[in-house]
Amino acid sequence: MKIILTHEVSGLGTAGDVVDVKDGYARNYLVPRGFAIRWTKGGEKDVEQIRRARKIHEIATIEQANEIKARLEGVKVRLAVRSGDAGRLFGSVTPADLASAIKSAGGPEVDKRRIELGSPIKTLGSHQVSVRLHPEVAAKFGVEVVPA
Repeated sequence: MKIILTHEVSGLGTAGDVVDVKDGYARNYLVPRGFAIRWTKGGEKDVEQIRRARKIHEIATIEQANEIKARLEGVKVRLAVRSGDAGRLFGSVTPADLASAIKSAGGPEVDKRRIELGSPIKTLGSHQVSVRLHPEVAAKFGVEVVPA
């Protein structure tokens, strides 16, 4: 099935790309979650608009990505969240929470869709988080999750 990606999907492409995937993958995963739309001749016109929107949020060069990586790795991020007695969180830390914590800690503004959590953060303590700034550049930084 031919689809148009509306968001970046790891291993598949970036927003605005027209890709061919298995019917079930598109129908059951990509389209319902809003990561893609079905390809049509009319939808082909939307591709240019999606690409323009992507360029606004995109980091253009590797040098710029490395500069943001250096700033990001130098930031100490502390996130205060509600937790229970045993150190388990009520819920989990989301990429949106991390993006706002980075900005409030004086770091660069990071798009929440670029933050990659290996597994959900559901406990207090130190955690490593990765941010994919550019296809060739990824930054890792530490997050200290403390009780509120």
